[in-house]
Amino acid sequence: MADILSFKSARKAKARAEKDAQAAENRVKFGRTKGEKQRDAAMKKLAAKQVDAHKRDE
Repeated sequence: MADILSFKSARKAKARAEKDAQAAENRVKFGRTKGEKQRDAAMKKLAAKQVDAHKRDE
């Protein structure tokens, strides 16, 4: 015999699984470590410093 399923609980389980899948996708897409963020900030600061060093005084 088949198990009896509640449509309400099945619907909630499906929604929970979709939400978990979306969260995993976003972690891969947007997740960066603290070190990566600091490295990018340092590189941006260095690039701005180099641009400012090459400006002419008027």
